[in-house]
This record gives sequence, C-alpha cells and structure tokens, in this order.
Amino acid sequence: MKRGDKQVAHVRLAIVGSGPAGYTAAIYAARAELRPVVIAGAAFGGQLMITTEVENYPGFPEGVAGPELVELFQKQAERFGARVLFEDATAIDFSRRPFAIETASEHVTADAVVVATGANAKWLGLPSEEKYVNRGVSACATCDGALYRGRVIAVVGGGDTAMEEALFLTRFASEVVVIHRRDDLRASKIMAERARAHEKIRFVWNSEVVEVLGDEKVLTGARIRDVRTGATSTLDLGALFVAIGHKPNTDLFRGVLDLNPQGYLLTQPGSTRTNVPGVFACGDAMDPVYRQAVTAAGTGCMAALDAERWLAHHE
Repeated sequence: MKRGDKQVAHVRLAIVGSGPAGYTAAIYAARAELRPVVIAGAAFGGQLMITTEVENYPGFPEGVAGPELVELFQKQAERFGARVLFEDATAIDFSRRPFAIETASEHVTADAVVVATGANAKWLGLPSEEKYVNRGVSACATCDGALYRGRVIAVVGGGDTAMEEALFLTRFASEVVVIHRRDDLRASKIMAERARAHEKIRFVWNSEVVEVLGDEKVLTGARIRDVRTGATSTLDLGALFVAIGHKPNTDLFRGVLDLNPQGYLLTQPGSTRTNVPGVFACGDAMDPVYRQAVTAAGTGCMAALDAERWLAHHE
C-alpha cells in the first residue's frame, strides 16, 4: 500500500533506534511474535559503531569489535522476524492511534512504540581529535581505560563525569592529567575533593586542548593552550578521554514526551513507560548514569516486555 510516494506499513510495534537497546527490544518483541519494525537510522548501531574493541560485554571473553557486535544483534533480531529499515525517523505523531512515524520512504503506523535513539558523547570538535578516535582518543573510561594500562592519561572536563572518569582511570594509568578551561571545578564538592586528594591525579588549569598529536597509528600527546595568556605547551600522553558530557538523541520527541533538563527521556519508576501510554523508552536516551552497552540491552529487554504486556492488555 502506498501513501503518495511512500510505502505504508502497519505494525504492532515500531522500535526507533538500533543500538544494543533497540536490537534487544527487537529480539524480545520478535520472539513474542510481534513482528516489529526497527527504524535503525542512517547512522545505525549507535556508539558501538565507533568502538573498535568491546571487552566488557558478556559472552565475548576475547572481546569483540563494536560494529561486529551490532551486526550480530541485527542478525539475531532478523532471525526471529524483525524487519530493519536503515532510515532516520523524520517525524512522529503520538497524538492519535495508531501512532505514526515518517521516514524518507515509509509511513509506518504502530500500535506501540519503543524509543531507543541513544545519546552521543560531546567532542571537542578538533579534526585531529576525530583522526585518533579509538586510537588513543575516547569518551568512555569504563569501555577503554584498561587498554592504556601504565600510561599517562589525560581527561578533558571539570564536571562530575570528568572526575568520575579521572578517578576510574587511576586504576590503570601511571598518572591522570585533568585539563580544564577554568581554575575551579564544576563538579560536586565530594567528587572534586576525591579527585584533588588522589595522588595519581594532577590538574592543568585554565587550559584547553587545541590539537591531538600522534603518528600514523596512535595518539602520542596533546597541544594545550593557556586560555589566559595564549601560550601553548605539549603533553606526552598515552590516551586522552573527553568527558564534557553527552547529548541524548531526543530532539524528535521534544514537546511530545517528557524530558529532563538535559534532554533525557523520563520514564515511570520501575518501568520503561513514558508519559504517553503505549510509548516506551530504553537505552542511553533515558539513561544519564550508566551508559553501557549491557545496561542499554537490559532496558531494551524491559521495554519489549512492557510493550508486549501493554499490547496484550489493550487488545
């Protein structure tokens, strides 16, 4: 069936997003014979697609490449009957039933929707930074910290996230250098005190990274600039972690679904239910705390089970 130049499809469950949360929701929903459609997005797979080696996902004792893990998720979902559409959701209508989701080529209607659009780390925006992502530059200490054991590691940022990353990295680093644009931390008092008191952490104040340095293979250091004097200097590093925050991919739902001040989707306590009955949220789009592949997968399972029960109740 067509609507204008678009294909029209109706499904019991539509899943928007294709990281660990979206694909896990699809696996559970497909096994429950809901035959979901996964609107995976043009940039499918989420943050795992820029992760070279995942060593903390259960079941892979030797580690697994992020894109390979996403491919396995997809194949498993498709095996049970999920359909994957590699297009972005461009518009949604949750004001009527069935719900409606637009993509470039399809008009999808759905009795229930799972939102799993994820979040993206905020980066410094340097061309040299992009060059060395996964080659010494990272935005996740929990994911990559152990790869740089015994090296000097820098953390960029001054908030709670940066202090948490810095403290975590002291387990592996010979020294952790915190680079911050101001002369005081934005972090909470307790986190700031913990970081200041740690013997492995030192601070470079009033400074910003202006260039990531390295050879053809890996990062070797960073050029930093004093924001007061303009003077530059070089730090020899084994890794650089950017910890200036994350941005949830929830702009499409603003004004429709409830968000917290940072833009994360709000769910009802103990569930994945949003403020719109029949719409569920999971993964990094609703999780400002943990942001791990395995926790995203867990909430994807929860969302699928919540959606399945909701659909059964409303049939």
